[in-house]
Amino acid sequence: MTLEQRDLSSLLETAIVAARLAGQKALEDINYVKSSVKDGNEIVTESDARCQKLIIDRIKETYPDHGFIGEEGTGGKMFKQAPRGDEQIWWVIDPIDGTNNYSHQMPIFTVSIAAMHEGRPIVGVVFDPATERIYTAVEGGEAQLNGRRITVSEDKMNMFTSVALNSSFTDSVPQWAQQIMLKTRFRNLGSLALELAYLACGCLVGVAAGTIKLWDIAAGVLIVESAGGVVTDYKGNKLFPMDAEAYDGSRFEILAANKKAHAELLTLLQK
Repeated sequence: MTLEQRDLSSLLETAIVAARLAGQKALEDINYVKSSVKDGNEIVTESDARCQKLIIDRIKETYPDHGFIGEEGTGGKMFKQAPRGDEQIWWVIDPIDGTNNYSHQMPIFTVSIAAMHEGRPIVGVVFDPATERIYTAVEGGEAQLNGRRITVSEDKMNMFTSVALNSSFTDSVPQWAQQIMLKTRFRNLGSLALELAYLACGCLVGVAAGTIKLWDIAAGVLIVESAGGVVTDYKGNKLFPMDAEAYDGSRFEILAANKKAHAELLTLLQK
C-alpha cells in the first residue's frame, strides 16, 4: 500500500485530536490520581487506561481496521490488536508518558501517539497538556511545534548545554553517564517523549536512555529526525524499521541528538 500526502495528513489530524482529548482528560484528573505498581518497578494510574481507551476509540472512528500497540493492557501487559484488511498500519500509543510524575501530581507528562507503516513511524504526535504544546511530524515532512517549523540545535556538548539521561540506573552510574553529568547541565524530565520533543526544538542537544519501550519513542524518533536530528541505539545502529507485528514489549536503548552532539555521545558510549 502506497501512502500519499493526503493520507498522512488525515492520519496526523486524527492523532492530534486523539492526543488532545486524552491530554485534557488526564489534566482534569491529575489531582484525583489513584496509582498502583505493575511488574514490581513501574507505576500505573487509572488515568493511563482511561486515556488509552479514549485514544483508541477516537482513532477507530476513522480507522476501524488499523492495528494498535499500547502500554496499558490487561494483567500489567501491553495492549496489542492486529490490523485487519489491506491497510497494515499500527498505532503506537503511550497515553501518559511520565506516569511517575503524573502520579505525584506533577504536570510534566505527555501523550505520545505514532502511526507506523512498513516497520517505521510515518506520523508522530507528542502533546504536552500543561503547556498546550503539540509537537508533530509526518514522514518526509518537517517537524513542527504548534504548526511552526522546529529544528535541532547546532551546539556541541558543553557546560551550558543539556543532555537528558535516564532517571535511574540499576547498580551504578556508568562511566559514560558520569561524563555527561560532568560536561553538561544534564536533565531528566521524567517523560522521554517530552525530552525528544525538546531535543527536536533545540532545548536539549541530546537524549540517552535505556530500558525503554516502543511506545516511549515511536512518535519522538520521527519528530527528532524530521527536525534534523540523529537517532540510533548505543552502538550507532538505526532503530527502525522493526517488525511491529512481532513486537513483544522488548526494550530499546536510544541515543538521540543533533549531528554534532550525537558524534560526541557515541564516542563516550563506546569507550
